[in-house]
Amino acid sequence: MTLKKEPLEVDFVVESRPLTKEEEYAISAFIQADKEKRKSRVKPVNKKVVRKRSKSKASS
Repeated sequence: MTLKKEPLEVDFVVESRPLTKEEEYAISAFIQADKEKRKSRVKPVNKKVVRKRSKSKASS
């Protein structure tokens, strides 16, 4: 990923406004749906493989 530099002599002005109730609800619903989707995913289980010793080497 490359670093993006701002052009010289340029000012970026952003005016923020409060969210409406509809926007708040939409964002909240999206976050809740995303959480439910992540919970429903099946996580792979890492099983540890245990190898048994062969009896021929143990008796030597």
